[in-house]
Amino acid sequence: MRKHMLTALLSLAALAAPLPSHAAPGRQARVSDIGAMAPYVYPANAVKTPARPWFTADGAMLKVSEDGRSIVSCDVASGKETATLMSLDNTRENRLDGRIERFILSPEGSRILVATATTPIYRRSYSATWWVYEIRTRLLRPLSDTHASQRSPLFSPDGRIIAFTAPDGNIWLRKTDYNTEVAVTTDGAPGMVINGVPDWVYEEEFATDCSMAWAPDSRTLCYLRYDESAVPLYSFPLYEGACEPRTQFALYPGQFTYKYPVAGEPNSKVSLHSYDVDNRKVKAIDLPGRDIEYLPRIAFGGDDPDRLIVLGLDRDQTHMTVFAANPRSGVARAILSEESEAWLPTQTYEDITFEKDGFVLLSARTGYLHAYLYSYAGALERTLTKGDYDVTAYYGADARGNRWFQTTATGSINRVVSRTDAKGISKTVSPDKGWSSAWFTPSMDRYCLIHSTSDTPPVATLRNAAGDKAVRTLEDNAKAAAEYASAPRREFTTIPAANGQPMNAYIIRPEGFSASKQYPAIVYQYSGPGSQEVCDRWRTDWTQYAAKRGYVVICVDTRGTGARGRAWETAVYRRLGELEAQDLASAARWAAAQTYIDGARIGLTGWSYGGYQTLLTVSGPQGPDTPYAAAVAIAPVTDWRYYDTVYAERYMLTPAQNPDGYRRSAPLTYAAEVEIPVLIMHGTADDNVHISNTMEYVSAMQQNGRVCDMLLFPNMNHSINGCNSRLTVYSKMLHFFDRNL
Repeated sequence: MRKHMLTALLSLAALAAPLPSHAAPGRQARVSDIGAMAPYVYPANAVKTPARPWFTADGAMLKVSEDGRSIVSCDVASGKETATLMSLDNTRENRLDGRIERFILSPEGSRILVATATTPIYRRSYSATWWVYEIRTRLLRPLSDTHASQRSPLFSPDGRIIAFTAPDGNIWLRKTDYNTEVAVTTDGAPGMVINGVPDWVYEEEFATDCSMAWAPDSRTLCYLRYDESAVPLYSFPLYEGACEPRTQFALYPGQFTYKYPVAGEPNSKVSLHSYDVDNRKVKAIDLPGRDIEYLPRIAFGGDDPDRLIVLGLDRDQTHMTVFAANPRSGVARAILSEESEAWLPTQTYEDITFEKDGFVLLSARTGYLHAYLYSYAGALERTLTKGDYDVTAYYGADARGNRWFQTTATGSINRVVSRTDAKGISKTVSPDKGWSSAWFTPSMDRYCLIHSTSDTPPVATLRNAAGDKAVRTLEDNAKAAAEYASAPRREFTTIPAANGQPMNAYIIRPEGFSASKQYPAIVYQYSGPGSQEVCDRWRTDWTQYAAKRGYVVICVDTRGTGARGRAWETAVYRRLGELEAQDLASAARWAAAQTYIDGARIGLTGWSYGGYQTLLTVSGPQGPDTPYAAAVAIAPVTDWRYYDTVYAERYMLTPAQNPDGYRRSAPLTYAAEVEIPVLIMHGTADDNVHISNTMEYVSAMQQNGRVCDMLLFPNMNHSINGCNSRLTVYSKMLHFFDRNL
């Protein structure tokens, strides 16, 4: 194969984009020169998919008015507005300027929480100034008279009390009947103790932003306390920047510092507590057993105020215990255990569903993810699904005894919505091909079915659950369908993995494709455990623009990715990146064997885990013999020792348990062996994959006489969004491939 020597100089600030056909030789194009790419890049490529709205107690839907100043109720069947529940122009005691940014309806429907001054914290969390609106009296009052901002406000079931976490890490209660505030905890301290909301690693890796649960009788609040005092600090600089300038850092950079546990380092010590609203006493709830490291979920089971369900995980994340705890006595007992030889699927503890008489657990014990119904005593009542496919979502049970699911029953690249009756007979209510999802009304008598394919944008229809008949169309995305009618299409296929097994793949051929010509190719992938990129669902992206520019684009899902059963997914356990790199090399060799692809001009790219996998594939053990001619890695991990405990250890265990695995899986180990042009892009304020990953990798390259192209995005996080930054990322990438392929 052809080898390339790196000749590109290290570039820290070039904002180059692909050269349009009219550009003069040597002129560096600006983002504005390639307006044709913009429709294929976020946010311009976003389509409308109606999210599940809030519902009133009588079943009406709620939405914010077009001007953002009112909250109105709508008839579900017709969509017509029936009443105005709140208008910012008609409130008593306080008036608010601007728009309603977020709102929360109380469970019994008498009050609304309205957010202003919303400020993002991490991926899911945010602080805001919340206001309490009484629908009957139109009184509008601040949620807190003591704290300017609040996090994760949570109504009690009777709607009379609102729990929230203050900036100092303490939980407070707002008692609306008396318009008073009461402190639940007093030990909160930034960087030391957090109550009621998760620390960074829990939020990021356990997909949660609230760690509180109200008892059904509203008399007890249970919460998690995070002692992060032993968790190491991580800091990165903040600059003034040109995108949303931070003028306070105009002359001297600032700094963002937070607690981030890298693999093998201490986690927060998490403990469970209950608070009695009547006597204002806090009680610690001890869980039996010594191997519990994480508590990813707490929730009350059914209508029993003395039954708090707690999920506990060991540090290796191969064993889960389900506890039933009495928040008044503080006594807890284990009612169920779930184990796996590799990591437990995250759906097992993140997507557990608590119903009146039991809970539904998603388990991969048969080799595929399926749903099981348990009593609150921990007894298996019923196996709800079975077969050689995965259940990817459980929606709940309706009054007729039907249970509703999303599955891969018609193929791993598809998602179908189905229901199973009390006799176990299943019926698919969505098309067999493409990607379907659903949300339901509280009574589950109606549901919204959202369906798309790679060729058709999402169409959302409201349907009757009883007869599966469409009531009305909520969104048809006709504008997007017309706008992208001529965009290059995906062709689904399979490509042999290194071990000969078929990998799901799609190909996008260049505009004006001719089988008699040879084209350069770009292989795009993510490859992370449980992920999936090859799906028959609507997505417009840079890949289609690249095809319009003359590239063949190939996307593959290597071993380790999701929706193919546990054997396929867990093959990468304790050895992240190795099999994926072999499979990506196999994909490139397959591409080179196609008559219409120039085997000497194949590039590889990916973002986040995909960036990591890109670097490992071209600089790993097979680096000197890589079939790729150029590579672009965006926000890459370069050594799992630099990444967080929960994610890295889930798949690799700790560095002490698996030192050889960490060494072999690190692109940093092989930085001296890179023989092709490489471009790395990274946001300097990435709180997820720290820019130190890139810096260490580039340093190792330089130390060994190699250099790469690099583009940094000041103050940008892991997503690199805002101020046309995403367009710049893909413009620079295509410009790089134009030069090197």
